[in-house]
This record gives sequence, C-alpha cells and structure tokens, in this order.
Amino acid sequence: MRHFFEELNDILFLDIETASLEPNFDLLSERYQEEWLKKERHLYGNNEVIVPGSMFFEKAGIYAEFGKVICIGVGYFRFDKESETLTYRSKTFAETSEYDTLQAFKELLDKKPWTLCAHNGKEFDFPYLARRILINRIPLPEPLQLAGKKPWEVRHLDTLELWKFGDYKHYTRLELLATIFDIPTSKDGIDGSKVNESYYKHNDLQTIRTYCSKDVLVTAQIFLAFRGIPPELDFEIVNLDEEQA
Repeated sequence: MRHFFEELNDILFLDIETASLEPNFDLLSERYQEEWLKKERHLYGNNEVIVPGSMFFEKAGIYAEFGKVICIGVGYFRFDKESETLTYRSKTFAETSEYDTLQAFKELLDKKPWTLCAHNGKEFDFPYLARRILINRIPLPEPLQLAGKKPWEVRHLDTLELWKFGDYKHYTRLELLATIFDIPTSKDGIDGSKVNESYYKHNDLQTIRTYCSKDVLVTAQIFLAFRGIPPELDFEIVNLDEEQA
C-alpha cells in the first residue's frame, strides 16, 4: 500500500469547465456562424422547430471548435515517507483569457512527467484541452502529445474507462460513482448544464471554480476507492487557491 501512495505523487487529477465561444450566436463571425449551422443541422437534422443558431448557447461549449476552456481544476497527492501521511493539494486555473488559463496549465504540465486522470477524460477533457491549446497557438505539453506514441506510452487514466471493465456500451456518471462509494457530492452548487449561464449571465467564475475543484476531488477519491482504499482514510486537503489569495 505504501508503494501505491508513492505512485500517487505522479498522478494529476483534473476536470475542465467549458463555455460557448460567445454569449450568443449573433456575435460569431460570419464564417463561424456558417460552420455552426452546419454542425447544428448535422446534430438535429432539418427540424423546423429549431430556429437556426438557437442551440448555440446551450450546446456549443461541448465542442472544442465552438467552445472554450474557462476553468481547469487540478489535484494531486503528496505522500510523506517519514511521517507516512497523505496530503491532497488542489488548484484551479481560470484567468480572464483562455490563453492565460491554458498557458498556466501548460506550465504545470511541463514541471514533471505527470500521468493525467479524469472522469471521461479520454473522450472529453484530454482531447478538448489539446485542441484548445493548439487553437491558442500554444505548444502542446508532453502529457497531451499522442502522435507517434504506443498505447502503453500514453499516460492517461480515466475513471469512467476503469469502471467499464471493457463494457464499452456502459456510461456511468461521476455522481453515480460517488453515490456508490459514499463519497460526498460535488453537485451542491451548480452542475455542468448551468456553467454557461453562470459564466455569461451571472459573471460568477468563483462558483465555477469551486464546482470544478470539487469534481476533481471526487474523481481522486473514486480512484482511491478503485484500489480498495477504505473511505475512512484520513488525508489533509490543501487548497492552493486560498493560500495564494
């Protein structure tokens, strides 16, 4: 078990929150509007009930080509060999510009050969981050570089994939896993469907930061549960955002 705690030092748990590129469809450039309408028709067909462009605010944030990263939450464990104590440190990146948010995140990834872990990370968080980093003309950090790597060289963990046990038809929400393993919920403020509204209509980035950070902690606790770590395991939680405030 001690060896496992030492391995935890190299795992970076993360979660991202995203929003549409603009608060409404009309603010997009003409080229972007044309591309979104094509995307919309592909998703919903020629449904006359849907006003062209009306789904942009609700759905665009899901797609890296039409959305942007507004918050990245990270967390990692530190195991002290001498005292045999475990500490969990958390931090969020949520700058005014997406470029600054992604650049700060890249600087963290460049510090060591992290293994990245997220819930549904392989389908959403990791590719979304990689695409937005490139769109912002930032060099791709090594942990997100997949080209030329063999599958076992890619240091990505996904708690959803781990829970599937090869059943690729199965999807399990983070909240359901938290319920199963009796882990405190992260959904006591907002949920993912309310992020765009909180960001654009209420300018409430702090609530989004808190929600994102809680999701990361839940993911980390679920990862511990997958290794049979008892729920009563005690570890100190250090919020680096509060220390820097």
